[in-house]
Amino acid sequence: MTDLTDYAGTRHAPAGKGARIISLVPSITELLFDLDLADNLVGRTHYCIHPKPAVDEVPSVGGTKKVVLDRVKDLAPTHVIVNVDENTKEQVDAIAGLGPAIVVTHPIEPEDNLSLYRLIGGLFGRKKQAAALGNAFEDALSDLRRSADHLPQHDVLYFIWKEPWMTVSQDTYISRFLSLAGWHTQCHDPANRYPEVDIARELLARMDLVLFSSEPYAFAPSDIDDFRAAYPCGDVRLMPIDGEMTSWYGSRAIEGLRYLRQIAESVV
Repeated sequence: MTDLTDYAGTRHAPAGKGARIISLVPSITELLFDLDLADNLVGRTHYCIHPKPAVDEVPSVGGTKKVVLDRVKDLAPTHVIVNVDENTKEQVDAIAGLGPAIVVTHPIEPEDNLSLYRLIGGLFGRKKQAAALGNAFEDALSDLRRSADHLPQHDVLYFIWKEPWMTVSQDTYISRFLSLAGWHTQCHDPANRYPEVDIARELLARMDLVLFSSEPYAFAPSDIDDFRAAYPCGDVRLMPIDGEMTSWYGSRAIEGLRYLRQIAESVV
């Protein structure tokens, strides 16, 4: 029997055919579609943008951190899926007060996607589809690891924001995901999962790669050009990276593993 215990330790019963799901997590909204649960999805956030155009037919309940409670109430969900990083505890507690089951997620290791597939698939009667995603994930992960065995290790600075410059600590999904390719994120702060960074010559001299993510800040080529002009980059390689591929768990993680393998093989 599939263990339907979520990240918060809540053990859920199978939902049955009449489940009405609101997803407050963009990557899980996409996962629900890929698990053939589109008919059960009654609400999403306006940051839930995949898959197009089908996701546009699902009503929005606001932002990931600014949910409109009246919209949630009107949609009468049986289940609301949330995430520790994406959603605030205050909002989640308020939603719980409306009566739906709250399903808490918080993948950290890339392999946590496998338990996520089993949880969502088992909860909503999609075990077969979840197993197929799990097999595809494990195949892509094995391919990446075999490739990484023959690739050089790199110290990387991964930017998610500017003014202030911000990066990711090593206890984040992004950092653990990049490490699969031998890319080791720097500027770890044990007290802050997304720390600010002071750009200094000494810091950049230690880096092999500086990565500019497409989200949450949408870095453009001009941002990279401005960075190169403003700071002493030396021989460090500056490059854009698709933030959806490196930070979205769920079904997108399968494509993300293939993407990471491709770009890691291109960096020598």
